[in-house]
Amino acid sequence: MWSTAADELAHGLRPVPSGPAYRVNSPPANAPVTQELSAELARVLERFAKDSGFSEQRPVHIQFGQGTVGHHQAGRAADIYGVEGIGIEKWKARWDAKLGLARRAEQRHAPARQERHSNLGWRLYKALQVYGYWTQPYGYPIQLFGPWTREEGPWKYISDGLLAAHGDHIHVAK
Repeated sequence: MWSTAADELAHGLRPVPSGPAYRVNSPPANAPVTQELSAELARVLERFAKDSGFSEQRPVHIQFGQGTVGHHQAGRAADIYGVEGIGIEKWKARWDAKLGLARRAEQRHAPARQERHSNLGWRLYKALQVYGYWTQPYGYPIQLFGPWTREEGPWKYISDGLLAAHGDHIHVAK
C-alpha cells in the first residue's frame, strides 16, 4: 500500500468517488484504486442506489475499508464494509435470521421476498454480481467474495478460509 495520498495519485490510484445517489463515507485512503476499478464501482454503486430507491436528495452511504494484500497493493481491489451505517456482517446476520425463521415456519416466499427488498447488504452484493465486471485470474474464482458467496455465487466453491476472511465485507477486484 502506498504511504501517502500523494504517492497514490502519483501511481495512478484514486479514491472511490461518491455519486449522485450514493456517498462514500469512509476516508479516501481506505480504497485507493485504479481508474478502471473506480469507474466500475461508481457505475455499479449508482445503479444499486437508484434500484434501491435512493436519490441525490436521499443518497445511500457506502463504507470502504483498507485491504492490505493481493490486488489491494496495486489498487485493483476494494473492500466494502458497510451500507447505510450497518456493517455487512450485520446485514448477513439479519438475512440468516429472517430466512431461518421463514424455513422453520414453512412460509418461505413472503419473508424471503420482503428481505430481498429491504436488506441493503444483500442487494449490494447482488448488484455487484449482476452488474459488475470483475477480474478472474486464470485458475482462480471471480473476484467477488462476501458472506453470500456460497449461497449466491458467482463462484460458490469458495474455501472455508476465504469465506471466513470475507464474512464481514464484500471484496471486488478488477
